[in-house]
Formats: sequence, C-alpha cells, structure tokens
Amino acid sequence: MNLKSHLIFTLYTIYGILLKGISGQYPLVQNVTVTEGGTANLTCRVEYNDNTSLQWSNPAQQTLFFGDKKALRDNRIELVRASWSELTISISDVTLSDEGMYTCSLFTMPVRTAKAYLTVLGVPEKPEIDGLTKPAMEGDHITLTCITQGSKPAADLRWFRNEKEVKGAKEVNASGKTFTVRSSLQLHVDRNDDGVAYTCRVDHVALTQTPQQATEVLEVHYAPRVEIIHSLAVPQEGQYLKLECVSKGNPSPDPVMWTKDGGELPDLDRMIVEGRELTFTSLNKTDNGTYRCEASNHLGTSSAEYVLYVYDAPTTLPPSTTPPLHPIPPDPTALLGTHASDRRVTGNRDPNALGQHGTDHALIGGVVAVVVFVTLCLIIVLGRYLARHKGTYLTNEAKGADDAPDADTAIINAEGNHAHAEEKKEYFI
Repeated sequence: MNLKSHLIFTLYTIYGILLKGISGQYPLVQNVTVTEGGTANLTCRVEYNDNTSLQWSNPAQQTLFFGDKKALRDNRIELVRASWSELTISISDVTLSDEGMYTCSLFTMPVRTAKAYLTVLGVPEKPEIDGLTKPAMEGDHITLTCITQGSKPAADLRWFRNEKEVKGAKEVNASGKTFTVRSSLQLHVDRNDDGVAYTCRVDHVALTQTPQQATEVLEVHYAPRVEIIHSLAVPQEGQYLKLECVSKGNPSPDPVMWTKDGGELPDLDRMIVEGRELTFTSLNKTDNGTYRCEASNHLGTSSAEYVLYVYDAPTTLPPSTTPPLHPIPPDPTALLGTHASDRRVTGNRDPNALGQHGTDHALIGGVVAVVVFVTLCLIIVLGRYLARHKGTYLTNEAKGADDAPDADTAIINAEGNHAHAEEKKEYFI
C-alpha cells in the first residue's frame, strides 16, 4: 500500500513538472507608449526556459535581435539585456514610422510568440495666432485663429482672455498619421480690450511638462472721454481750487484745452494751467462761470464742463437773540458742479444759508400753535354761553303761547302769567 502511494506521488510530481515546463515556456510582453523623439524599451520574458532562444522582430517581420545577436543594421536599436529568461531591446529617437506590432518569439517546438504594440505620440507644434490687426479700432469685428500641427492624437486648443477662459470654435483635419487643429475666436472690439492678452494654449498627452501656447496683446484705438474732478465741494472766496481734466483715449489726447464761458481764460496770473490741471490760487467772485475742458485725438473730440460758483468767505459774528424780520432765502439758481461727467457735485444751495433760518421757522411755528389754541378755547366758551341764554328766551315765549291767537297776545299773556312762572319754568342743563 505504501509502495502504491509512493508511485502515485511520483507520477503526479513528474506530471506537474511537465505542465510547468509547458506553461512557463510562453513569452510575456507589454504594450509600450512613447513620445515622438523618445526611447522605447521592449521586454520579453519567460517563466521557464530550457535554454531556448528569444527573438524580437519589427512590424515588417524583420528580425531585430536573436538572443544577444543583432540582426538589423539600425544604430537606434540596441541590446539592453539578454538571458535565458529575458530579452530587452531599446529603440531611441522614435519616429511615427516605428509605430506598430512587435513580435517576441520563443523557439520551442512549436514556436511560441507574443505581440506588443508600440504607440508613438505625435508632439504638437507651437501654435500660431493669425487674424490680429494692429491697431484695431473700437467697434471692429475681428477673428483670431489659432493653428497647431503634428499632433497625434488630435490636440485640444483653449482660448484665454488674460486669465479667464473663453470659448472658441474648433476644427480638426487629418494629415497622414498626424492632425492639424484650428480654433477661431470672434471678437467685437471695444476700449476695454485695449491691452488685453489673448492666449491660445495647446493641451496634449505628449506635453507632460508645460503646454505649448502663443499670446497676442490687443491694441485698440478709440476716441477720448473726458471728466472734470474738483478739489473743493463748496469753493469760497480766497480759497485754493484745482480742477483736473481726466481724459481717456488711445492715442492719448495730449494736450487738453481749457476755456471759460466759451472764451479764453481771463486771468492767467491766478489761473494756472499745468498739463491737465487748472489751478486757482485765490478765488473771488469774478471767477464765477462755466469752465470747459476739451481733449481730442485723430478719432474724435470730447469735452466736459464745470460750473463754478464762488461763495462768500465765512465771517465770525456774535450770536443773535432776535430773529430777523425778513429772512432772505438762499438763491435757488446758484449751482455748483459739472455737466454730465462730474460726479462730485454736493448741491445747489449754500449750506450756511439753510442753517441760519432753521431757528426762525421753529419760533414762528410755536407762536402760531399758541394762537390757534387760545382761539379754540374762546369759541368753546362763547358757544356754551349763547346756548344757555337762548334756551331761557324760548321758554318765556312758550308761557303765553298756549291760548294766544297771535304773537302780540302771546307776549301779553306771558307777562300776565308771571305769577305762575315758578310752576312752568324749565331748566336746561
């Protein structure tokens, strides 16, 4: 029984060794992906080999290496490792024509093979941007086109306005094994596009480090726009005032021109023009008027106006205990500010004039309230008095009216019946 068990065990062991030898003598390979211009390593392994040779061949079935022996004269192909269990070769400076199915052969009986696919990625060229007009004019419609060639698979193009991504229209065309990709961006140009950078970026699996991109900065010419900024909210006599003419245009509208009431500045000793600024060293009433700033370039002219009203200088007086008999209201036509473009106008009345009459109005309102109250009290008292006396008169008339044919008889009867007055007296409460 023991002998029989030993024989069975021996047979199973031999059978296992045979199976292992048969299954282990199949070559093992892996697919490889490499970027164009890079180096591809092709490895073939066997788990069990009884000194049988390994061989690599290319897609054209040309033998590259048989064991450690080089068979094809190509300086780009070299041996990396050769042993009974592994054959590894390298292909440097890979091109798109190297792509295809490579075969590893194990020369047993029969010959066993394994296939590995070499994928070569085409690197896209640096993109170019066409269609940019320098300079562009405000209101123009332009189309920017970004082009990149040589990608495999097809690259993706993305547009950016400064750092913000914008949508473009993509078009892909095949050219042999590679692709040409175009992307178009439609623009309606305005002054906000002046100085903006438009970037076309290429995204591709072969660009592992930094993406390829191209950038163009848009230059836009536009007519100027003007506004006036003033240094004082309420200008008064003797004060220093500066008006600044802020003009935005491309090309820059230099210099600017200042006028007063449609003519030249009258007093250049106190009105100093320096660049875009008009300065009053000491204001007085003669400076009242409309000041105009005008700027222009070859695309147009723009202007802004500032209406100057100089208020009296404040004076220090002792407080008055008697309100003025005839308070003078502030002039409602006195304006301070600019037309259209000045956003710092504070009002059209003298704030000091408003404060002087606030107390007068309160005093007058109090007096009127007292008079109205007294009048109402007198009316109420007088009404109660008249009502009481009217009731007594009607009662005396009624005393003789019972049997009298007319009014005269009624009065006589009333006097005759005086003795009975106490019996018919009526009381009103």
